[in-house]
Amino acid sequence: MYSLLFLGIVSCVLSLLLTPIVRNASLRLGLVDQPDQARKFHVAPVPRLGGVAIFLAVIGSYALLLAVRLSSGTIVWEGLPLFVRLTPALAVIFGTGLVDDIVGVRPWKKLSAEVVAAGLAWFGGVHISGIAGYNTIGILGFAGTVLWIVACTNAINLIDGVDGLAAGICLFASLTMLIAASINHNFPLALAVVSMVGALIGFLRYNLNPASIFLGDSGSLTLGFLLGCYAAVWGEKSSTVLGMTAPLLVLAVPLLDVGLAIVRRFLRGQPIFEADRDHIHHRLLSRGYAPHHVVLLIYGVCGIGATVSLLLTFYHQTYRGFVLVLVVLAAWLGLQHLGYSEFGVVGKMLLGGGFRSVLSAQFALDSFEREFRDDLSLRECWEILCLNSLEFGFSGVDFHLDDEIHRAGVSEGWQARIDFPGHGYINLWRESGNQARTASAVLFIDSVSRVMHRRLSRFEKVLQQQHG
Repeated sequence: MYSLLFLGIVSCVLSLLLTPIVRNASLRLGLVDQPDQARKFHVAPVPRLGGVAIFLAVIGSYALLLAVRLSSGTIVWEGLPLFVRLTPALAVIFGTGLVDDIVGVRPWKKLSAEVVAAGLAWFGGVHISGIAGYNTIGILGFAGTVLWIVACTNAINLIDGVDGLAAGICLFASLTMLIAASINHNFPLALAVVSMVGALIGFLRYNLNPASIFLGDSGSLTLGFLLGCYAAVWGEKSSTVLGMTAPLLVLAVPLLDVGLAIVRRFLRGQPIFEADRDHIHHRLLSRGYAPHHVVLLIYGVCGIGATVSLLLTFYHQTYRGFVLVLVVLAAWLGLQHLGYSEFGVVGKMLLGGGFRSVLSAQFALDSFEREFRDDLSLRECWEILCLNSLEFGFSGVDFHLDDEIHRAGVSEGWQARIDFPGHGYINLWRESGNQARTASAVLFIDSVSRVMHRRLSRFEKVLQQQHG
């Protein structure tokens, strides 16, 4: 117990002393986060190497503990290996974040480093032993552990967008793990996590609004990585179906945020690594909440998650399923409040038949393009075009290509004209107000243009060969 108190107090004091030193050094070196009025609304440049102060405070507290050898040296040396085994992985993830803070690292390289660090953590003894009641061994256990650690690493990194938010969430999570480890007499885990608690308390003195220093990637990546590792150790010995429920709850907000970001960008066709202003804290800010109110609100949610996770840890299987259902329901209600339009559109498509309509139209387009062989005559092209245009809601077709001139249907409403220089044109007519496959009609126009250009280009090459 004395060792835990010593680690917590020393890391807190070191963090309080080192953070302003790192802050001033960052200002002198120009390693600051510039406001851009797009995603970064702070008034003046803010140093971004807060992770260095936290890292030094944590390492320094362990060094001093071993130097003074409080309590029983044997007990400390038996508990410390959990942190020592993570040292190679910690060096990789901290180094990656530090390089990113100084010169920048491309997203895929950063992700690769995270995977390497997670792999090193697995070889160091951090394992997720079961998922949904199934034991994970071999490659499955390795993949599950790496995925979990990488997800936690990015979750903290992505939610670091408001003064004090990421550091405060990490404090709630690490303090929860410390309490659980202490009550369950898991001294190695308590010894590993207590220095993080102290360092974060000291750092928040400078990181709360208005922040004079930011975590930076060296801080957010390192904290997320360590929390992922410690959470895996926390749930490692659980053999129940929902053994990872407690760690999931304590990290629910950042994990939900990173999951939403991936799904949201996928649905919009945006690059997964592209930054945006649609994270949970951004949504709350856009709804009129002041930055400090956003932080307090998310702190409150994290506090509830931490309390519930501790209750589940102590009462084991009791009400686990019921609590999980409540958490899912609360998450759904929260999403409704945040107003993510992507999920509403997907829901309408799935429940209203829109998805089936789009899928049916895609099948029809594929069938149309398969029919349109390059060796078809222009008259055969015309016949296929007439048949398929009706299916996509077009009321008439004008076909003027070379010596083939045809017209079918009603030439009223609006028209889409597709020009083929040197050959002629095709007009597709559609009656105003026709809602049949409106979005798919545009895809059909593009498909007609593509297949006819290909057909005419092949015809020109054949003529050139004949006259050559």
